[in-house]
Amino acid sequence: MSQEIRNLEPQALWNKFADLNAVPRASKKEERVIAFMKQFGEDLGFETHIDKVGNVIIKKPATPGMENRKLIVMQSHLDMVHQKNNDTNFDFDTQGIEMYIDGDWVRAKGTTLGADNGLGVATIMAILESKVIKHPDIEALFTIDEETGMTGAMGLEGGLLNGEILLNLDTEEDDEIGIGCAGGVDVTATRNYTTETPKENSTAFLVTVKGLQGGHSGMDIHKGLGNANKLMNRLLFKATEKFSAQIGSIDGGSLRNAIPRESNAVVVISNTQKEAFLAELQLLIQDIKTEFKIPEPTLKIEINETAVPESVMNADAQKLLVKSIYAAHNGIFRMSPAIEGLVETSNNIARVLVQDSKIHIGCLTRSSVESSKMDLANSLRSTFELMGCDVTLTGDYPGWEPNPDSAILKVLDNIYYKMNNQKANVAACHAGLECGILGQNYPGMDMISFGPTIRGAHSPDERASISSAQKYWKFVLEILENIPEK
Repeated sequence: MSQEIRNLEPQALWNKFADLNAVPRASKKEERVIAFMKQFGEDLGFETHIDKVGNVIIKKPATPGMENRKLIVMQSHLDMVHQKNNDTNFDFDTQGIEMYIDGDWVRAKGTTLGADNGLGVATIMAILESKVIKHPDIEALFTIDEETGMTGAMGLEGGLLNGEILLNLDTEEDDEIGIGCAGGVDVTATRNYTTETPKENSTAFLVTVKGLQGGHSGMDIHKGLGNANKLMNRLLFKATEKFSAQIGSIDGGSLRNAIPRESNAVVVISNTQKEAFLAELQLLIQDIKTEFKIPEPTLKIEINETAVPESVMNADAQKLLVKSIYAAHNGIFRMSPAIEGLVETSNNIARVLVQDSKIHIGCLTRSSVESSKMDLANSLRSTFELMGCDVTLTGDYPGWEPNPDSAILKVLDNIYYKMNNQKANVAACHAGLECGILGQNYPGMDMISFGPTIRGAHSPDERASISSAQKYWKFVLEILENIPEK
């Protein structure tokens, strides 16, 4: 299948993407891809540098006749989100992504594709390798760990780059030019709980929520998709309130930047209430499926008997947990009053893990307004502290304030119109881009973001449009030829 991908046009782009996708590159496990990029730069004979946190910088001189143009930084992140379907047998630590063509889309077999941000990385690699593409002096910046904390961008020191313009290739709509993004903060709640022995004459059930679309917790948060952790909590609330169910364990969601698609919980029910419990839960399941029949047509909620666990949560901790998750905000918190249609502030309850006498709840709170971000984060903190949790706010990173007067924006806007006979969508996004962070140490750099069309990022449904990649590639080449003079 790799050869099928390599034959796509533009071959320079897809070949580099196939090369990259052969290298495991999970966030915080980027050692192999860092070494891969270092070898790539050195093999080309270019100045190649790895900074103290692991970012890779490769510098390529201007092509003849382009020496008088402004120095540009082309930037993408090396890491990718690792998500797979439960029934997919795949080891992200050792295997390369298995790709295939589905009409106009490139997909992966049961896993994330890595187009976010692999197509951006591949674009820069193809330009560095080319002997015919016209371009000014380039500083290629490949950052690490964008997806789980942006520590690469945060750790990039001032003075390493000299570029006046930064082209960030991490936008997922080919008709969009990004000029701003949201910041974020991780909200984590933890506490211990005591256990007790399950009631005698009882039956245990495994409750499973699956079949949700999932997706990017920033870019897809406005779509009204189901959150497996919140849906599971509705079921547990009913079970505990009406049938005095005892919770043995909960395991829902995974990464903070992915809307949770699946959750599993074990509950114990007295045999005298078993039939009523199953009947009542089926009614609630039908209500949930009716609510989500349009955005989540493949949603499945199953209840199956399982072995009775050795221990369950104590009643007080269980009550506080279920009510706290019910009260904790998930989804859109506030729409932007300044930019029509833009989500300003949101939260994703990404991870709920209850086992071995420990509770762990992980959220990602995003906002383009710092005060609103912290308002929601403090609301979540208060909710979880009321249930006795220790709550930490970590990984805080700033948003990227839009600059509608950007000089490079005018260049891209004009080029896009000439190439497509229509205006580009100049917008800020609710995802976290590295531009805001990079701008702290490089405040004078003029920044812009764009990219090919990608759907379903951060989920196994991730796919990249082939026709869009062709459109985007031509756009990139035109931009490089029209970088302003110094």
